[in-house]
Amino acid sequence: MAMTETTIHTHTSPQTQTQVPAQTHQQHPIGLYLVVWLLLFVLSTFSYLVDYVGLQGYLRWSLILIFMMLKAGLIVAIFMHMAWERLALIYAILLPPLLVLVFVALMASESHYVLFSRLTFFGAAP
Repeated sequence: MAMTETTIHTHTSPQTQTQVPAQTHQQHPIGLYLVVWLLLFVLSTFSYLVDYVGLQGYLRWSLILIFMMLKAGLIVAIFMHMAWERLALIYAILLPPLLVLVFVALMASESHYVLFSRLTFFGAAP
């Protein structure tokens, strides 16, 4: 009696590999950029008008800083593509300047306290 072995050969066809692009590129509509350019032009015009009208004091500087921050925010959000980034990256870029502003405010408050204490205890005007 002879033993026969049966071997089953399964021929598997190579699986088709799906081509995944190495880098996906997100295209934004040109209209978005045109609207942002128009807004930047309008904000720059308002900033110029603050000086042209002749506003003075805190109102002048507040308006100039507000227009400057709005323009910077538009530029960072749209032209630097931060509006479409991950939240961690946004925090990594926006949090340090905000902390610097907080520390500047703390230093300004401290300087007023030092001036007040010098005037109180030494009695001489600076």
